[in-house]
Amino acid sequence: MFTGIVQGQGQIKSIAEGKNQRSFVITLPRAMSQDVNIGASIAINGACLTVTSQSDNHFSFDVIGQTLKLTNLGLLQQDDWVNAERSLKYGDEIGGHVISGHISSAVVISHIEHQDQNTSIWFDLPQVHQKHVLPQGFISLNGCSLTVSSVSDSAFCVCFIPETLRTTGFGKARVGTQVNMEIDHQTQTIVATVERVLASQQT
Repeated sequence: MFTGIVQGQGQIKSIAEGKNQRSFVITLPRAMSQDVNIGASIAINGACLTVTSQSDNHFSFDVIGQTLKLTNLGLLQQDDWVNAERSLKYGDEIGGHVISGHISSAVVISHIEHQDQNTSIWFDLPQVHQKHVLPQGFISLNGCSLTVSSVSDSAFCVCFIPETLRTTGFGKARVGTQVNMEIDHQTQTIVATVERVLASQQT
């Protein structure tokens, strides 16, 4: 589990193509690289990945084809930067919201509006998740815990303060960029429960 508070950005050192999978070597900040065991979970752009080997602050991860298709990890190239967060420990402060690292969908940036003190970014909203994305609700984008500011029929907006833009890479975001989205699981559970209750009442 993760909190959605990005601890640092990593850079992709190398990518090895395999049969229906990719192996990444990612250089993480040294502050994140202490006491990491093989098999530990680290969220990369919000996707929970398993450490397969480590050399100093260089970490290896294997990513299967299904994850490559569902997330933006399949689009990454050598030298690209990614958001990183180590898994939550008991007693840690949860500054964001509880995130599983299981990506719901990849969404595309459709519009960016720069303002004096913040930046508003609009993302295309898949129809299947329209019922899960609500104004003032939690959402995780590339592993960053954020609050939805507004929602339309086919898109939603998130406002970023300068510190978040700086520390998460969203400051370099461009229209057309694909971003990993994990919807809030509590919201998803409530919606599914209500749907089941309503369906049972109609039978």
